[in-house]
Parts: sequence; C-alpha cells; structure tokens
Amino acid sequence: MTSKTGNHPLQKLRNAILSPFVSRNFAPLRIGFFLALLPVLSSGCASDVANRYYGTVKYPARPVSEVEILHKNPSRSFTVLADFQSRGETPKDMQKKAAAIGADAVIVTILGGLYDTGEQWAGNDSNSHTYSRICASAIKYNP
Repeated sequence: MTSKTGNHPLQKLRNAILSPFVSRNFAPLRIGFFLALLPVLSSGCASDVANRYYGTVKYPARPVSEVEILHKNPSRSFTVLADFQSRGETPKDMQKKAAAIGADAVIVTILGGLYDTGEQWAGNDSNSHTYSRICASAIKYNP
C-alpha cells in the first residue's frame, strides 16, 4: 500500500516528467517547449487534400499573376490539366497550384459553408461568402 505523498512508482515517474514544466526554475524550458510546438499546432490548415493530374505533357511553371481565377467555364475551348480539392484553402491557393503546373486559368467551385436559414435567396444571404470545401480545375486554353 502506498501513501498519498507520491511514493508510488508511477507517481514518481509522472512527477519526474512534469516537474520541469511546473517548477518556476524551469520557466524558460516551459516557454521553449510551447514555442517548439507552435509550428506543429499552427501548420497544416488545409485538410482532406486531393490532387489529380492528367495528360502527359508537363508545362513550365508560370507567374501566379498570369493565371486567371474563374468561377465558371470560359467561352473558349480548353483542356483540363488537373483537378484540386481541399478544405481550408482559398481560390488564391488554387491559383498558385495551377501556376506551378503551367495552367492558363483555374476554374474554382466553392462548396458548403454557412447559411442563414431565414433567407431563401442565396444572393441575399450574408453568409454566402463562406465555404467548407473548395474544388478547382487547372486548365490550358486550346490554340
């Protein structure tokens, strides 16, 4: 039988592991520990990412500013180079991915999100700019 003073072997182990983080003498260690974890906790905002690349031709990357962001199919003919989808990314993120593979434009579709149950018309909904998933097709215009 053990007493309540912490003589149990597991209690000693727990105290040995946690003491640097609880003791005032080790405040810098405690701060350093949490600073080291910060990049891990704050990175990886995008989740459920899926990218599919088509074709056999690989085009050189182009400047992001030269890649159009579209929200519907263009009137001119095009070929789809890749499809992207994820949660937590923006149309600008899709534009960067499209630029990296040499696309002329990226067609972005926003899915899900918040909505006002009292508003039946999507165009009047104050939450219409929110979304939970983004899908995009990187395209190359046909000559």
